Amino acid sequence: MTHFAKLDLNKKVVDIVVISDDITGERGDETEQLGVDYLTRLSGYPFWLQTSYDGLFRKKYAGIGDHYDYDRDSFTSPSPYPSWVFDMDTHQYKAPVPPPEGGRHDWDEGASSWVDAPVADADNSANIPHTWNEETTSWVEVQENN
Repeated sequence: MTHFAKLDLNKKVVDIVVISDDITGERGDETEQLGVDYLTRLSGYPFWLQTSYDGLFRKKYAGIGDHYDYDRDSFTSPSPYPSWVFDMDTHQYKAPVPPPEGGRHDWDEGASSWVDAPVADADNSANIPHTWNEETTSWVEVQENN
């Protein structure tokens, strides 16, 4: 099976379709243009690009909402937070502060820091939230404003 991403005029992925290898050729020997031509004839829509589950080309498997970068010939997911920056080496977005080691943590965009992920206690109540302090490199209990 061969996967194709349908792009809108802004190069945003709006759909993913799967077509038979009979149309594009055997795995490893696929011809993308045969798939594009087939999908264009079938749908009347001309903007299709092949995508790869294993990321062998175009950096990653395209997802709905991803953006296609023609200069880099790659699909990129949207940034999860406005403060995160795109790392060209890993082809992923990274937080401005590295996550602390160990445990489970979530990014708090408003505080621009990592916080403990909510975990249920034995009585099923939420733990007291903590935030990561870069200066002391430790977790600090979040104080509620009364």
